[in-house]
Amino acid sequence: MTDPSNDAVHGRTAPKLPIQGKRNILITSALPYVNNVPHLGNIIGCVLSADVFARYCRLRGYNAIYICGTDEYGTATETKAMEEKCTPQQICDKYHAIHKEVYKWFNISFDEFGRTSSPQQTEVCQAIFKKLMENNWLSENVMQQLYCDKCQKFLADRLVEGICPTQDCNYDSARGDQCEKCGKLLNPIELKDPRCKFCHSTPHIRDTNHLFLELPLLKDKLEEYINYMSVAGSWSQNAIQSTHAWLKEGLKPRCITRDLKWGVPVPHEKFKDKVFYVWFDAPIGYVSITSCYTPDWEKWWKNPENVELYQFMGKDNVPFHTVMFPSTLLGTSENWTLMKTISVTEYLNYEAGKFSKSKGVGVFGNDAKDTNIPVEVWRYYLLTNRPEVSDTLFTWVDLQAKLNSELLNNLGNFINRVLSFIAKPAGLGYGSVIPDAPGAELHQLTKTLAEKVGRFVEQYVEAMEKVKLKQGLKTAMSISSEGNAYLQESQFWKLYKEDQPSCSIVVKTSVGLVHLLACLLEPFMPSFSLEVLKQLNMPPETSFLLCDEKGDIERAKRPWEIVPAGHRIGTPEPLFKELKDEDVEFFREKFAGSQADRIVKAEAEAKKIAEQLKKTKVSDGNGKKQRPTKSAEAKPKAAAEAEISISRLDIRVGLITKVQKHPDADSLYVEEIDVGEGSTRTVVSGLVKFIPLEEMQNRKVCVLCNLKPATMRGIKSQAMVLAASNSDHTKVELVEPPQSAAVGERVTFPGFEGEPDDVLNPKKKVWETLQVDLRTDSELVALYKDVPFTTTAGICKVSSICDGSIR
Repeated sequence: MTDPSNDAVHGRTAPKLPIQGKRNILITSALPYVNNVPHLGNIIGCVLSADVFARYCRLRGYNAIYICGTDEYGTATETKAMEEKCTPQQICDKYHAIHKEVYKWFNISFDEFGRTSSPQQTEVCQAIFKKLMENNWLSENVMQQLYCDKCQKFLADRLVEGICPTQDCNYDSARGDQCEKCGKLLNPIELKDPRCKFCHSTPHIRDTNHLFLELPLLKDKLEEYINYMSVAGSWSQNAIQSTHAWLKEGLKPRCITRDLKWGVPVPHEKFKDKVFYVWFDAPIGYVSITSCYTPDWEKWWKNPENVELYQFMGKDNVPFHTVMFPSTLLGTSENWTLMKTISVTEYLNYEAGKFSKSKGVGVFGNDAKDTNIPVEVWRYYLLTNRPEVSDTLFTWVDLQAKLNSELLNNLGNFINRVLSFIAKPAGLGYGSVIPDAPGAELHQLTKTLAEKVGRFVEQYVEAMEKVKLKQGLKTAMSISSEGNAYLQESQFWKLYKEDQPSCSIVVKTSVGLVHLLACLLEPFMPSFSLEVLKQLNMPPETSFLLCDEKGDIERAKRPWEIVPAGHRIGTPEPLFKELKDEDVEFFREKFAGSQADRIVKAEAEAKKIAEQLKKTKVSDGNGKKQRPTKSAEAKPKAAAEAEISISRLDIRVGLITKVQKHPDADSLYVEEIDVGEGSTRTVVSGLVKFIPLEEMQNRKVCVLCNLKPATMRGIKSQAMVLAASNSDHTKVELVEPPQSAAVGERVTFPGFEGEPDDVLNPKKKVWETLQVDLRTDSELVALYKDVPFTTTAGICKVSSICDGSIR
């Protein structure tokens, strides 16, 4: 089976183009905004749902491509850049890489994952704008916009917060463009008690010239499209309701320009100092990202007779895809491929509240990876919980229940029972070889099962064609339940001794169901399907197919024919692992509150531990640390070698008091570092290529003090400065303690207690063993596994390298 992972990450194949006479399907998911890490609600709301449908289309033999990317322009990026004291481009580069890594881990099979800050975006966006200008669908108008005197700038919609004006809402943190609570689109001057997001002062209204898309003039064309396609494309009910609510309110001219710097420039002399409003240019990103995928992008996007466009998103994005974007394309009078089907999710809530990127509430993409719960479990749980018609709730207890009962006890149990029995040696099983099963179609129990399975496969296809993904998954899992019941009713373990021909029929039919389940579940859990193929001893290049023209659906009704007699299977292994109550409590506690709350909590715990450590060791003024005297009753030294624990490293807060280039090595610095011992230590570091000399001077750093001294180009290095590097080692940054951390203080790791070794024994590889788990996370915190480098003044961080390696 091919696992069609992201071409942009894993090497590109020739781009697919529409094929005459085949079903050509263009799939997009809402472009995730690039100013934060995606949380599970974002992932199920767009990219994961679209991925399942894209994989299903490939399974059916359709000619399908899946396009997505990061939405990078606009106010939110500028705001984040100001917060992180960097440029918008640097923010985009940082978070695009994070998004890409998260989606790679989730096995999202994009054909192209691009970004809207590309030259192609500017080219396509400006071309569409010029067509709208030519066709007189744009107007100039004076707009009243809030201006902050203190910041001396017009405030974009997202930079204004206040009380929502909607009756019965009154949410006090509504943004100027949309209320997060009630979902209503807003104009910032409608907010009650508006305030500037930067300085919190009250802005006032000023006039500014802008360009508007004349939606009222496009109303007839738009309504004709909506009335036809919402029926023909079987739009989800929430999409229809949201769209008609917009139309009922009456279409108004919609501003498409903004007083910003970070965006697609407006190619108009009068508006050259403005950029396009992000919701005008963002949907055009689907087109420009496709143009990055293939120069023949128009064969997908200007080919409505041969291409079907399916779009996936959360409910707050609907009007922009059913009203704004179609109006934009219709206004060009070109033959665009307009959306046929829209699949919209409601909100996935977290435990007692809402997932929130801005507030850091919930489980985020990188968090899921760090739990060590396999990706197929995450995908399965999110998809069984997909909020298709109403909001759903993520809870750790529910995830545990679904994993343990549905995946482990139902699906995993069925597959393992079948393959383990076949793998038993002759006399107890089949020696790993699939038996022949003549007369299977006449075996009544098997015949009844096959009829049920046939109906389930038809129901699965019907649900998936209508993009009812949750129903499709539920139907596929029913086949596993039927398989378990079939095994029990047949009592195959008795048949093996009493009726070998019947036992062979049951076993060959059951292993066919195993393969069928791997096929039907591949869109939902591709890594699970790959593992099943491995245990079946079938090459990973084997393609799962469910094509009408090849008779795959009919063959599913004869499961005993799916895996040939004489085939030798691989080694059966359990497919899922139980999630225990103590694991659930651990995760609930770990991910409680916001991300900021979690950091504060970790810092408080670290301070507490650090205070305890301070009481047990002090400096004697001669540079040596006094150890508590051990009484006669003290625990005898263990005969065995001490466990390799992070507590054996002596990492301290150091201050670089002097630095110069190594006289005999261009790539090395020689530093004198105060680590609280009265005299400084000489340290040699290979940082010349990465950090300028002036940035090294008088800098607080984390220093590993108990490595065995090593001579480097004639100078003995008595410690090591810790630094983080990115994946290709093109960027290196120092791990920095808080500025108020005391020089000489030991850096600790909450939960790991113990004294450091005097000198690490190089033969025992203590440092080498521990180093592989030293890293930075998406919040730039330095970690050992999931535990932060901690001082009494707070945690240690790096400047910009996410998910880096520390050494």
